[in-house]
Amino acid sequence: MSTTVHNTNEACCTIPPVLSEYEAKGTIKPYAGFQKVYITGPSTSENAIVAIFDIFGFFPQTQQGADILASTLNTTVYMPDFFEPDPAFDISRFPPKTDEDKAAIQAFFGSTASPSAAIIKLKAFGEALKSNGVKRVGVYGMCWGGKVAIASGGEATPFHAVSLLHPAMLSAEDAEKLTVPLAIYVSHDEPIAEYNKIVDIISKKSFADKNDAKNYDNMFHGWAAARSNLKNEENRKEFEDVYGRLSTFFRRTLV
Repeated sequence: MSTTVHNTNEACCTIPPVLSEYEAKGTIKPYAGFQKVYITGPSTSENAIVAIFDIFGFFPQTQQGADILASTLNTTVYMPDFFEPDPAFDISRFPPKTDEDKAAIQAFFGSTASPSAAIIKLKAFGEALKSNGVKRVGVYGMCWGGKVAIASGGEATPFHAVSLLHPAMLSAEDAEKLTVPLAIYVSHDEPIAEYNKIVDIISKKSFADKNDAKNYDNMFHGWAAARSNLKNEENRKEFEDVYGRLSTFFRRTLV
């Protein structure tokens, strides 16, 4: 599989316009053991998508991405607050400029945003959706959420498709264990060698024809989530492109 797969992207032509000033369409309510879950789309749907936000938590840009998927696919999208009861990381401290900021973000990853703890919560959430009648469940994660998503796609996964947007902690070992299709979208800030290994690994899987991958080498880590600047024309264009590709991927694997 090449680094760009499935160039025919119907969803790119049909997703709602991306707005620089945005008011989220969904609501935040308790669900499946979480006190706060952003839920958008139809009240019920045969299939569902779980979104794992980046370390900055609920943000208009991140919610807009979820709303795009919900609208385009007519599918309910759930974004749990994996950090509750703790707050998300303060976006004004990223990228870290001082030793104190660097220590704070490392401490955050080691506690509130511990991937191992989030993986357990994510799998339980997926199982809860299925027990409530959802037939097929997809998941996508941004930043640290990418690590959580791909690590949840191995044996006995409750998910039918996994996607990563500018993922942190990329590891080809996680791709080796995948048992479901993968879509991976990186920026120039992610390790390209590891990305290429992952693309090669998934190209040899039985579900290779359902995978998708693209290197947005003109973008930065966070361009599709809280750190995106949708007033910038290039960022807005690539934000629209990646959610279009993601819509196509989930349409192919879920709908």
